[in-house]
Amino acid sequence: MATCPECEFDEIDTTEHEEGDEMNCPECGKTLVLAGPDNLEIADDDEDDDLDDEDDDEEEDEVDEDEAILDEDDDVEEEEEE
Repeated sequence: MATCPECEFDEIDTTEHEEGDEMNCPECGKTLVLAGPDNLEIADDDEDDDLDDEDDDEEEDEVDEDEAILDEDDDVEEEEEE
């Protein structure tokens, strides 16, 4: 038997499952993945974190591009003033 890391329900039967299998907690409904013998991890959080990381990377790229454009504009203005 394994314990849900979300709600601590401790009667989840993992005997019919292999490592990497996903299942839902019968108490809270959270999607769990079997990480080892009687060791469950929350599956939903890992997927959300990956998506958040990708979004953050895209936002950083956009900011870098905007900064590069602003720097080019500053260089052009300085040349015109001279």
